[in-house]
Amino acid sequence: MFNDNWIHELAKLDERGEACIMVTVLADKGSVPRDAGTKMLVTRDNLIATIGGGHLEHMAVKMAREMLLIGDRHTKVEHFNLGARLGQCCGGIATLSFEPIGQQLNHLVLFGAGHVAKALLHIVATLPFRVTWIDEREHEFPDELPTAVRKLVSDDPVAEVKDMPANSYYLVMTHNHQLDFDLTRAILNRDDTAYFGMIGSLTKRKKFDYRLTERGYSQETIERMTCPIGIDAVKGKHPAEIAVSVAGELIAHYQGEPLEQKRPARPDTVFTGNEQEAPLSSSSIA
Repeated sequence: MFNDNWIHELAKLDERGEACIMVTVLADKGSVPRDAGTKMLVTRDNLIATIGGGHLEHMAVKMAREMLLIGDRHTKVEHFNLGARLGQCCGGIATLSFEPIGQQLNHLVLFGAGHVAKALLHIVATLPFRVTWIDEREHEFPDELPTAVRKLVSDDPVAEVKDMPANSYYLVMTHNHQLDFDLTRAILNRDDTAYFGMIGSLTKRKKFDYRLTERGYSQETIERMTCPIGIDAVKGKHPAEIAVSVAGELIAHYQGEPLEQKRPARPDTVFTGNEQEAPLSSSSIA
């Protein structure tokens, strides 16, 4: 539904951290759908207001979304001959500007307020993310948080999953393996996650794969979980080193270059539940 109250809607987009392209009719000559000064906001999924519909608007939306897709931050000006170029019956000439507004922010849901999570937050706060940080222990949160971070103290972190926005990133870094597993099931039960990573070793991954299979989860669904997390080339057990490794994987993902997942050496081996946890690695400290 079109809405000419674009200023109000632009404020809402800013609150949500959602980027858009403001399309403005800069000049009009002859017969055109809307006069100079008319504006339309184009997001990845919605249109706010209109520049008159028809082929002109269709082309404008297509160009705006291509700019959003590649992250183009430069204002563009285009001239459209509605008769010769677009085949519209009005036949005038319209000049449009395409102005990027805001920065597209990914939503990250971070479970756990341990040492790695704290180190990671310092990095993520400088990246295009807004963060919902969840833990049961209020005393674990720092006194001051970056503006893009919202803390959520919850007695039932698993229940919070259902209220998260679509296309969110999820990172599970809690201090409790059973809680990790319950969160895993809640996250996998959603089919609209952008990314789901869990801290842990290959042995932990193997245990979780087995338990999920026993509960009827398909291999395709299980493979939506990334565990261990982080860039394999970044070694070390210090929280800051692990945080850098994990942040690198998040960056690769939102830039469209997800890294190959690390898997247990023999994924077809039947797990009996008696295996011992492998020694902690750089991707298994919470």
